[in-house]
Amino acid sequence: MTLFSLRFLGSLSGLMIAVGLMLGVGDARADKVVPQNAEDVQYSYAPLIKQVSPAVVNIYTARIVRRNSRSPFAGSIFEHFFGDAFSSPDSAPRKEQNSLGSGVIVVADGVVVTNRHVIAGADEITVILADRREFDAELILEDERSDLAVLRIDTDGEELPSLPFHDSDDVEVGDIVFAIGNPFGVGQTVTSGIVSGVAVSDIGISHYESFIQTDAAINPGNSGGALVGMDGRLYGINTVILSRSGGSHGVGFAIPANLVSRVVESAVTDGKIVRPWFGASGQTVTSDIAESLGLERPIGVMVNGVYEDGPADEAGIDVGDIIIAIMDQPVNDPKSLATRLASQPVGGTAKIDLLRNGDEVTLSVPLQTAPEDPPANRTHLADGHPLAGAQVANLSPALAEELNLEMMASGVIVLQIERGSRAHRIGLRPGDRIVEMNDRALESVLVLDTYWGAYDGEIYVTIMRNGRQMTDRIR
Repeated sequence: MTLFSLRFLGSLSGLMIAVGLMLGVGDARADKVVPQNAEDVQYSYAPLIKQVSPAVVNIYTARIVRRNSRSPFAGSIFEHFFGDAFSSPDSAPRKEQNSLGSGVIVVADGVVVTNRHVIAGADEITVILADRREFDAELILEDERSDLAVLRIDTDGEELPSLPFHDSDDVEVGDIVFAIGNPFGVGQTVTSGIVSGVAVSDIGISHYESFIQTDAAINPGNSGGALVGMDGRLYGINTVILSRSGGSHGVGFAIPANLVSRVVESAVTDGKIVRPWFGASGQTVTSDIAESLGLERPIGVMVNGVYEDGPADEAGIDVGDIIIAIMDQPVNDPKSLATRLASQPVGGTAKIDLLRNGDEVTLSVPLQTAPEDPPANRTHLADGHPLAGAQVANLSPALAEELNLEMMASGVIVLQIERGSRAHRIGLRPGDRIVEMNDRALESVLVLDTYWGAYDGEIYVTIMRNGRQMTDRIR
């Protein structure tokens, strides 16, 4: 008899049936058996929870916020005699904003993983272990795309309880799971449920979406905590719930362990995110597209762009191919495709299954990083330039991926705008792509930085913003 079976017994009669099955009774309905001793009914998850819970931690963050209030002594005789003591920004009242969440120790020497949104903007991060010891934490890496952050605490050589990763590709609907964290700040809490969905995407909360869905209660404060399976391994990091009230309605999502492990490995090994670059873009196959292609049902991601000489091009992927699986795992939308790729290590190859003209084809795509070609040449446009105050760079596949831009984008991208500068006053924004100046295509930062001086009169600049092309006169 398994723990899974006992979990769903709802009455004493059900328990009798289960015990009857345990004793080998052929027809439990006809031969009901009363439990003979306490051991027949004392099944519990307690030993498993005792094993895994010490690796789940509480995370408290603090952020110092200065109030923009003018001192009542500013401009007075007190300021005249005592100077900045009454009027400087350093003397302004300070308010400490606190937040809390959860985390998981994944390496025994003190590496902790949590959600990025738990620690975003924090000036101080404190990790509190299950035994109530407190440690100041160092932020090693934060990854907005996956909503993960990796911390390190100094254990002075002591090894801490940690959770090994489970292969999240093996997780199935119906698996029993436990959500462990610190909901509402009440202290470490365990809830149980089942996996109610796998590879759930298109939720609209992050770039990478292929979540494990569970009905185990997840509440505010559980973010960054552990979703653990019956094997005592980490299935995923709890991250978000769907709720109208703010409380659990039985629809929670966890970032799968395979993606988490890749982020942790990148943080510990390289100190930055290193991911494979696919070199192709695609769109979800809708019912209309499936019908036009003669497919029985919507399936996969249809390739609509291939970067020349990129990994997909090298593998032989063409526009119009329909990608249906990566490493034997199905994909049905661009986000799940991106997540599957991001879960693979750089180096080696990935098996891609696709449909081409009605036939199934298997290809091998090299797993390599996006090239920085051309070099970014990040440049701050100085005073005197028509776009003074803008920081610009050459777009490359690496920079386009970093900025979450369309992979085929090229030219010059605006990275930052200095407040109050000329670029700011004329309405230029970070993310704008400068494509032309006086009808001349801008291929590089070098051209933008130097060519404008050839004009004695007005200058017209054409930019791309959110897919729209706009032209404006700036001088």
